[in-house]
Amino acid sequence: QVQLVESGGGWAQPGGSLRLSCSVSSNYFSIYSMAWYRQAPGKQHELVARISRTHSTYYVDSVKDRFTISRDNAKNTLSLQMNSLKPEDTAVYYCNKETEDPWPWGQGTQVTVSS
Repeated sequence: QVQLVESGGGWAQPGGSLRLSCSVSSNYFSIYSMAWYRQAPGKQHELVARISRTHSTYYVDSVKDRFTISRDNAKNTLSLQMNSLKPEDTAVYYCNKETEDPWPWGQGTQVTVSS
């Protein structure tokens, strides 16, 4: 069974930065479009950013120009560099492939942005 392990979350002040990582235990990591998602308290699960197998990227408007998604297919790792953090970025962040049949979800990593 594929395991997703997210890490790198924590607390940051508004304007600060965090870098999230996701380790994927699948030999097929490189063939899938991958994505970061987040869920804030009382809100729906939402797509934050995705990166295709050819490294083309998409960002939701609220994080554009602040977040950068990247992948290392040799290490089966997905990353999310988050700069200029805002309180509204507070959420649990998850990674998964961007398909209608996601892998079992990991535990996610909590990001809290506050002063």
